[in-house]
Amino acid sequence: MDVTLHLAQDPQADALLGRSPLAALTGMLLDQQIPMEWAFKGPATIARRMGADDLDAHEIAVMDPEAFSAKLSEKPAVHRYPGSMAKRVQQLCQYLVEHYDGDAEAVWRGVDSGAELLRRLEDLPGFGRQKAQIFLALLGKQLGVSPEGWREAAGAYGEPGSFRSVADITGPESLAKVRAHKQEMKAAAKSAKAPGK
Repeated sequence: MDVTLHLAQDPQADALLGRSPLAALTGMLLDQQIPMEWAFKGPATIARRMGADDLDAHEIAVMDPEAFSAKLSEKPAVHRYPGSMAKRVQQLCQYLVEHYDGDAEAVWRGVDSGAELLRRLEDLPGFGRQKAQIFLALLGKQLGVSPEGWREAAGAYGEPGSFRSVADITGPESLAKVRAHKQEMKAAAKSAKAPGK
């Protein structure tokens, strides 16, 4: 895996996401309740604070939870909720060590169907169905991982030419389109909940 991603809108952080499967999974895990660029800068920030160029699932999995949480909590914090997200990142790394010998790319390497890949992603700690579908779409659209039926398994996120999620961000222009789509979705949801609807 060595591609150019533009999710963090920061060249160094994006370079790590493009070459490190664990960084990409970690960025996706962090992508909730904060701006997506902040989430996808997180893996590079964690690596830097650990004195490394990349994330190591084995190292993170066995780290003292308080020490790891402190690294994510340093200012500026990696996430709005650094303590709970530190726990989730460690759980993800522990799962990868237990099931894939710490090799994040093994989650999708050699998978021959989109349905199987979706199942594997949904099994990851912190990955619900929507997050798994978005990451599957990112793998298919930008990382060259396209087992049979991947678009169907990714649902609406797999549609070509859509601007629904991080899977569709290739630069500032597409980021703006994804943001606009998310704002439309929030407005529609708010409108649906309004009294008298």
